[in-house]
Amino acid sequence: MKSQETLTNYLSAFIEGLEQAGVTDVVISPGSRSTPLALLFAEHPNMNVYVNIDERSAAFFALGLAKASRSPVALLCTSGTAAANFYPAVIEASLSRVPLLVLTADRPHELRDVGAPQAMNQIHLYGNHVKWFSEMAIPESGDMIIRYARKTAIRSVAEAKGLPAGPVHLNFPFREPLIPQLSPSPFSKEVKGSKPEVKIGKLELADEFYQALAKEWQGIEKGVIICGQIDHPEFSVVVRTLSEKLGFPILADPLSQLRSNCTVEDHVIDSYDAILRTDVANDLLQPELIIRFGGIPVSKPLTLFLEKCSEVEQVIIDGGRGWRDPSHIAAELLYCDEAIFCEKVSQLVDNEKDARWLKMWEKLDFLVKNIIYTNFQMLDELDEGKSIRELAELLPEDSTLFVGNSMPIRDVDTFLHKTKKNVRIMANRGANGIDGVVSTALGAAVHLRPVYLVIGDLSFFHDMNGLLAAKIYQLNINIIVLNNDGGGIFSYLPQAKEPKHFELLYGTPTGLNFEHAVKMYHGQYTKVNDWLSFQMAIMDAGSNEGLNVIEVPTDREKNTASHRRIWSQVSREINKFLQGARL
Repeated sequence: MKSQETLTNYLSAFIEGLEQAGVTDVVISPGSRSTPLALLFAEHPNMNVYVNIDERSAAFFALGLAKASRSPVALLCTSGTAAANFYPAVIEASLSRVPLLVLTADRPHELRDVGAPQAMNQIHLYGNHVKWFSEMAIPESGDMIIRYARKTAIRSVAEAKGLPAGPVHLNFPFREPLIPQLSPSPFSKEVKGSKPEVKIGKLELADEFYQALAKEWQGIEKGVIICGQIDHPEFSVVVRTLSEKLGFPILADPLSQLRSNCTVEDHVIDSYDAILRTDVANDLLQPELIIRFGGIPVSKPLTLFLEKCSEVEQVIIDGGRGWRDPSHIAAELLYCDEAIFCEKVSQLVDNEKDARWLKMWEKLDFLVKNIIYTNFQMLDELDEGKSIRELAELLPEDSTLFVGNSMPIRDVDTFLHKTKKNVRIMANRGANGIDGVVSTALGAAVHLRPVYLVIGDLSFFHDMNGLLAAKIYQLNINIIVLNNDGGGIFSYLPQAKEPKHFELLYGTPTGLNFEHAVKMYHGQYTKVNDWLSFQMAIMDAGSNEGLNVIEVPTDREKNTASHRRIWSQVSREINKFLQGARL
């Protein structure tokens, strides 16, 4: 009984520390060695416990919870390979700067490396993909160890939230017996002693630095602001103000959150992916200054444009102290909170500029959109690019669009244009993997609604286990599966020119009927066959609670031809428009 009391006091202090630091969501994968923590998490009155049997799905589900809530989430599993299945999501959390608390149960030291069952080396299991690792002490009695447990919990949250945010890993060795005392509840007592807090500030520059930049930049006519993935609630408004003050267009990645809540006065350019595929545009639109915020943009033409501008001054502002410069061409990397930076510089810029540069970008943006819309109006058969455009029109106000990797995120970049509606766009663009996307979107659906997930058929297949969370927790999500029966993105890559083994190695058709899988998880399944049924299915899904899956069958070859037809027409029309242009 004494060991049971010791175990209970130690772990309840740890969980109280997590709660004190702001953690309220915990995702648990069942197992024996993790029993003490699992039972105590379930016993805590303020913890929202989600149980997910598949550890890989569980980890991505926790990732989605953390991304949507912008708060750390705890993730618990037993010892052995269960912890290894967390690895892909841990990597994504690290690269996407998402705070996760990875808690792995372990065998005690005397059962390691001696052939004990379900034992493996879990020390520093995730390597440098976690910000901090700690091997927790074996539970003992005494005030000192209780303070240690509570403060380690608080520290783990602080480490996860600190700049840049990311995952931390705590490994818990437990000896048997593994059952804590639940009666009376260890959380019914008032916590004694001090309640330490960790405050995390924001990075700023010296005032004279803002003044110097404002003085330099207000004399530049041809500048661009490029915004990649960024999830900063205050950023959208202030970067628009900076754009207005400087007279620079904003090339806004869909994950920048700048394509929603738009007005006619916004200088947001969202068709740059098509514009910059044209050599003439690349040459004539060379700026004098590039200001970059957020992650690396989705668009390959934009990345190539940045590389072509290697002689142009490029300044990166990063509030998370990262190093986001894969082309190694940035002139300055400024560690400063992005919203504070925009606000400070905007206050110091006061002159009006010649608007010809800005107007040129806006005219090209308008021209490209008209070409895209005209092509889509003439397109009767189901098409992945047009599916994005149609969905954008049907998304309700205050919705969330979660986007799968490979072609869906690229089509969203090209074909989902700015809107007056408030739409939050999310994706797993840290490692750009197709794994775990369904589970991440379902985790987001706990805190956000309605959620629409656009995903390819291979990525959907890759995480069908994740659909169990929708059934168990009755989550409301609408999944649009763009099914070209294989890896559509490879049709755009050099591999497509090697037809002999293309289908075997890259096309990888599965021929699966997803209806059976959806019904297994008590979801509603609809397969559309034309644009009217697509529109009706999206509207019906919006009024149906629970899991709704809409399958859109498309043809890979026709999709590729459609994209290339649009790009070719864009190139021709831009060339005509820019003939004789002088910027």
